[in-house]
Amino acid sequence: MKTLDDQVVVITGAGSGIGRALALNCAGRGSLLALSDVDEAGLAQTVDLVKGAGARAVRSDRLDVADRDEFAAYATAVIGQFGRANVIINNAGVALAGDFTELEYPDIDWIIGVNFWGVVHGTKEFLPHLIASGDGHVVNLSSLFGLISMPGQSLYNASKYAVRGLTEAIREEMLVAGHPVGVTSVHPGGIKTAIARNARVAANEDKEATARFFDQKLAKMTPERAAEIIVKGILGNKARVLVGLDAHALHHLAKLTGSRYQDIVAAASKRVVPPKTSVV
Repeated sequence: MKTLDDQVVVITGAGSGIGRALALNCAGRGSLLALSDVDEAGLAQTVDLVKGAGARAVRSDRLDVADRDEFAAYATAVIGQFGRANVIINNAGVALAGDFTELEYPDIDWIIGVNFWGVVHGTKEFLPHLIASGDGHVVNLSSLFGLISMPGQSLYNASKYAVRGLTEAIREEMLVAGHPVGVTSVHPGGIKTAIARNARVAANEDKEATARFFDQKLAKMTPERAAEIIVKGILGNKARVLVGLDAHALHHLAKLTGSRYQDIVAAASKRVVPPKTSVV
């Protein structure tokens, strides 16, 4: 895929952050857009923005990516409207902070449902259409935390490592079968989005302090810059796209130190991660 002009691009989690920036970037490149999010107000704002940016065609739907039947019906509706799909960007994601021993099962089910099953559903429902298009691309948003682990992020790590493994295996399957579909695993570092403010946390976590720490210390890159890097990766048919200096630096640290990076991360987190709160 050398251009997104006249390509039908499906983006989940398009109501804000990277998803919105991707929608705007693709609109500027002449794409036909199918946008979804659970946040209907944010999605409506994105639709207004992409129309203002000259989008040629826009479809918008409220979609819970964790709901298999809902996603299947959504894919059918998108194909029914556009007649094809060329790119699926499984961007929708959530965060859950807290030590593993403190996490509750409903929150675990929630993050796995959105971050992993949402990607499975999007890829499974749209991949046959991408193959049929003769010029398709799967883009799955993993994370820097799909390359290295981080204390207090066990289930986020688990979901994003799972996305990475799924995506890389699907890419291999497309190569073996000779299908005309590129597959890209995206690993953003700290991007200026609302993911930390919208996260769930364990009972002994200070949610406000955690969100403030992410916003002030970790989130360095704008969603617009992240979107540009991701789109460049799609057009370059990259298997893996690292987004941000932090993603590159920590990925290479892990490669150089092997499993010892875990000791380094654990020691550093004691100094910089916000303290726990008291639970009565």
